[in-house]
Amino acid sequence: MTLKVISAGFGRTGTMSLKLALEQLGFGPCHHMEEVLTHGETQVPLWSAAAGGKADFGAIYAGYGAAVDWPTAAFWKELATAYPDAKFILSSRSAESWVRSFSETILAVLMDRDKWPPPAVPWLEMVTRVVIDRSLHGVTDAEGLARV
Repeated sequence: MTLKVISAGFGRTGTMSLKLALEQLGFGPCHHMEEVLTHGETQVPLWSAAAGGKADFGAIYAGYGAAVDWPTAAFWKELATAYPDAKFILSSRSAESWVRSFSETILAVLMDRDKWPPPAVPWLEMVTRVVIDRSLHGVTDAEGLARV
């Protein structure tokens, strides 16, 4: 199976709804951050390697027909090259609404390292590298997030 549909949309832009829709339309199973959580023992090391410049998209997406959300969104340019026949979707919402939602959920967790439970540290470190470092270029303030 190869990826047929890829979303470049960031988390908090309706990616779970898009995942469910793509699966109902027959493009699934669809990779989402939920898959990384569910299969962390294999997915976290693969995505950590990708964040370090050594992506193995064949292994990451084995068995998937579509991919949405982070970490996928951070690699959309590389994925366009790796899967030239795939169709791309960009999910979005207003910058103000997205900044508020992202800041109150994902960013709040990533910025509060002292509260990370030890078993989740490898996953949260990978998410920080993919989301803050790669997708957002280190930006975490509201004005900068809106520009990104």
